[in-house]
Amino acid sequence: MTDATASVELQDGRLVFDGALLRPALSALWPRLAKTGTVSMIDLGRVARIDSAGIALIGWLAETHPQAAITGSPAGYEDLRNAYRLDTRLGFTS
Repeated sequence: MTDATASVELQDGRLVFDGALLRPALSALWPRLAKTGTVSMIDLGRVARIDSAGIALIGWLAETHPQAAITGSPAGYEDLRNAYRLDTRLGFTS
């Protein structure tokens, strides 16, 4: 997959992302994810890289599905989480 490509599949309640969650690739994912039913896990294990647009997408999913665990830590994830002062659920900390 190129940097401009990302995909997501719903597998037994798990949203499994693949590719790079970078701004150019995300506009196609938002409409699909808005129609997602119950999600128990947001799996980033196959994501190579993430940027601030990707963090926004995953943060929105975490808020929309508060029961879902977030797994995986692609390149850029922890740096962005720390830079924006986000907790493990990608909510703002004080």
